Formats: sequence, structure tokens, C-alpha cells
Amino acid sequence: MDTIQTDKVPSQGPLGVIKFLGLVLFGGLIGVIAAFAAVGFVAAVLWLNDSLLISPRSRMMFAHPGILIAATIAVPAIGGLLVGLVHHQIAERRPHTPADVIAAVQTRRGQLPARAGALSALSGLLSLGAGASVGQYGPLVHMGATLGSLGARLLRLGRSDDNITIACGVAAAIATAFNAPLAGIVFAHEVVLRHYALRAFAPVAAAATIGYVIATGVLERGALFHVTDTTVPQPWEFAAFIAIGGLGALVAGSYMHAILGVGRLAERLPISPLLRPALAGALLGLTALWVPDILGMGQETLRFATIAGAFGGIELIVVLLLKLGATALCLGMGFGGGVFSPALVIGTLFGALCGTVLGKLTGTPPDTFVFYAVCGMVAVTAPVIGAPLTSLLIVFELTGSYVLTIAALASVTLASPIAAQLFGRSLFDIQLSIRGLDLSAGRGQAVLSEAPVRRYLNQDCVTLSPDTDIAAAVATLSHAGRGEAHLVDPQGRYHGSVSLADLEAAREDGHAERSIAKYTIANRPVLGPSTSIWEAMARMQDFTGEAMAVVDDKEQSTFLGVIYEASIARAYLKHSDELRREEHGSG
Repeated sequence: MDTIQTDKVPSQGPLGVIKFLGLVLFGGLIGVIAAFAAVGFVAAVLWLNDSLLISPRSRMMFAHPGILIAATIAVPAIGGLLVGLVHHQIAERRPHTPADVIAAVQTRRGQLPARAGALSALSGLLSLGAGASVGQYGPLVHMGATLGSLGARLLRLGRSDDNITIACGVAAAIATAFNAPLAGIVFAHEVVLRHYALRAFAPVAAAATIGYVIATGVLERGALFHVTDTTVPQPWEFAAFIAIGGLGALVAGSYMHAILGVGRLAERLPISPLLRPALAGALLGLTALWVPDILGMGQETLRFATIAGAFGGIELIVVLLLKLGATALCLGMGFGGGVFSPALVIGTLFGALCGTVLGKLTGTPPDTFVFYAVCGMVAVTAPVIGAPLTSLLIVFELTGSYVLTIAALASVTLASPIAAQLFGRSLFDIQLSIRGLDLSAGRGQAVLSEAPVRRYLNQDCVTLSPDTDIAAAVATLSHAGRGEAHLVDPQGRYHGSVSLADLEAAREDGHAERSIAKYTIANRPVLGPSTSIWEAMARMQDFTGEAMAVVDDKEQSTFLGVIYEASIARAYLKHSDELRREEHGSG
């Protein structure tokens, strides 16, 4: 009888088990630190909002309209000025975001810089505290990831473990902020790691669970919003939920491109980057004099949007458009903060608008209004962050309603695929693509795109002067056992390559005394030391020969050596094996 062969992960023995348990415990410790940091961050934002007359409660309780008007304009403007000064201390002159976390993990660089992480957290705190229309979850995710990376550096862990501890910090931050441990686990795997290796799952789960316990049991953090006593929608309404998903993808695309568009516009403005957030803050404050709902994270607006009749149809349109524009203005002009919270608000307003319009057209009772609001929320949020499963789990963990989660699933069915085809997997991926890191083809390409060929530079090749005659060149190549030579003048400049076969043919034709410079191979590709392995592989597809010459990136002519095709192949196999080991828990 034939037996079935199965691949097995090599046993690591007792020492491997001990190391694994140590990583789980360390993940839990990262969860504790990240959870307390997240709760402290949120508490500081709420205190600033109340103290600076940004929160709806503080604005309603304040009795001096003149001071309130002045604070509405001055607080975001001054906050923007402080944010600009903070960004001036960061090398990239911008706050670090979840996109930087994804890049560090997907390229296996790891090691998020602690100083930039602290300054980015401060930027987010100042932005949110001053009422900028940005989100809190982006700064929380990056802060948790930075803490995880810092812990890995202190213990001198390897790159794979560094990536896992980064994911632990992310999971703990999400679990703490949303009171949603399952969503935290899935977000870390779905968005950051982009694999579900068993070796990573246990530490990430430990961090998320501890974050949830601290948020609910120790510090009594409430949920973002509550939905109870939902009724079951009519079967035909699920078709409406699917349609909301398709339309929500367009809203999500508009939201993402508005942020990117304002960012491009800001680069062309004749104003210092230091002052751009202050200008955005002043414009935000002026608009908020008429529609204060656009200030801050918008949690109160989100809660009211899930209640039938809380907003009229025109109000929903106005607040939705202004919230979208305000967020694009703040993020595009340089405020620090995330895109998740505004996406939740914009999506909920969009869903509520759909429910309001459909209710007027069909006369349906308001019993299922919350379904439309939540479906809109998921339809916009999932494409923006590239995490449909996380969005669904947030709905389920916040509401405990299976029926509501299925309705949200109907919306995500169209929202995420349509947005991915039209715009990209997420705003984070689009931002990274603009910076030169394309994750659309998977993690393998990302890693190879970050690996320069300089590591595989080889000096073992034949170099000849361009004025060498054919007879001498053939003799040199035959003695060296090489099939080609690279022409390099006394100043070290590269002048092309010649093949032994071409030179022998020329010698047989009676041109033995001619210079070999006349027989260089046409359209011969060359590489620079910073050329990536991925690009080198692409160039080698149409390459015929032993090796490609490598010339200096700056001089564009100085010969540095060669890269052999076998070296590129070995580099590809090496990186692929490292990824396989990491994702299958054997390395």
C-alpha cells in the first residue's frame, strides 16, 4: 500500500519549546506595556479635548460664546504649529504611521526607531488633543509596534522575533482601544504580518488578551459604541447591504485619494512645512464654527449616526462631506494621526444616509436603521485599512450581534474587492507604493526589492583595456577559462563587454589586430550597487551571458565588479527559504 508523505516542521526539542514559551511570555509583557500606553494616550487626548473646549461636552457646558469661538479657531491652529515643530525633529519630517510598521515587517527590516516613534506619538497626541480631524488608532498602532520593536532590541532578538513582538504591540493596542481582542489578533496577522504562522499566533494572542483584560477589568475602558436589541432585517434588505458595500468602496476610494491629493497640493504651496499644520488647523476651526461635528475623532457623531432620526438627510450629507474634507485637509497638510477613526465616522454617516433614503423610499420602519449605519461603516473602513476580517470582528465584538455581523459581511463582500481593484489594497499600501515599496505582488517581492545586489558583488572576472587587440583578448580569455570580458580603461571607467565567441569569429575573419572596443555587445544591461535583487532578476530574463557589470550609482561609469546569474538565483532561494521558515514556524 502506498503511504502518503507529508512535510513536517523540524522538531526543535525541549530547548525550542522553552524559547517558544519565553517568546509567548515576552509577547504578554509587550501587551501589558502597550495596553497601559494606549489607555494613557487615550486618557490624555480626552483630557486635552475637555480642557481645550474641543469635546462636545465641554463646549456645551462652557458659558462664554466669545471665548468658545476664539478657542475653536486658535486651539487647532496653535496645535498645528506645535505639531509642525515636532515633525521638524523627525528625519523624514513627517510622523511615522502604520505604513512604516508594515514596511518594517514586510521587508524584514524590523527595528522601528524609538525616537521617531516617541515623536510620532507626541505628534498624534497634540493633533488629537487640539481637535484635528484625525484618528487615534494609527498612533496607537505605531506606538504599540515601536514598544514591541524596542523590547526585541533590548533582548537582542532576531528579525523574525522582532516582527512578532511588533505584531504583539499592535494587537495589544487594537484590543485595548476597541475592547476587541479577536480583532486585535486578526489585525496584527491580516495587516502587519500578512501570514498566520503558529509561531506568531500564540505571542500575539497573549498580547491581545492581556490588553483586553487591562482595558476592561483593570482600567474599565468602555467600548467605542454599543448596539443592542437589534431586529432581524427583511431578506430583501441584504441586497441593499451588498449595494452599500459597492457604493462604500467608492466612498473609501474618494476618502483615500482626497488625503493623497491634499498631500500633493501641500507640497506645491509656497509655505514652510512647519506652518502647514497650523494653516490646516485655522481652516478647520473656521469651518467648525458652523459644523463642530468635524472636530476631533468624532466619536459622538458616530454614536448619534447609528440612531434613527438623530440626523436629517441634509445634515448627514453636510457632515459626511465636511468630515471627509476636514480629515483630508488635516492629514494632507501634516497633522499627525490615523485614518481609521475618521473612516469609521464617514462610513457610519454614509450608511445612515443610505438607510434614511431607503426608509423614505420604501417606508420601512426604523427598526433596522442601525444595520445600514454599521454596513456603511464597514464598507468604508475595511478598504481603507485593508482588513475586512478585522472590521467584521470589531462589529461582532462591539455588538455581540451575529445578525448584524452577517449584514456587515454582505457589505464587505463587494466593498473590499472593488476598492482593491480600483484603488489598491489599502491606504497604507498606496502610501508605500508612492514611496517605492510595492506590496501588491506579495511579501517575497517586497523583501527582494529591499535587498541590494552589492552584497553579491564579485571581482572574479576578466577586465581588459578597450584598446586591447583581438588576438591578445582571445588568449587572455582562453587562459582564464572565461567566455566574456569587461572593458575598463585606466581610469576605471566601464566601456561595455565582449564575448569570446564574437572575438574568435572576428579573428577567423582576419581581424586579429583590431581593437576589441569595436565588438562590444549591444544593449548590454548594467546594474548599480543599490539595484535590488528583484530588479536584477527582471533584467536577467532577457540577458545572455555570464555576468552583468556593476557600475557606481553616482559616477554611472566606474566599474565595480560583476554579478553572476547563479548569485542572483542563490539570493532568491535564500530569502524565500527565510520567509518560509518564518511563516511556518521553523526559524
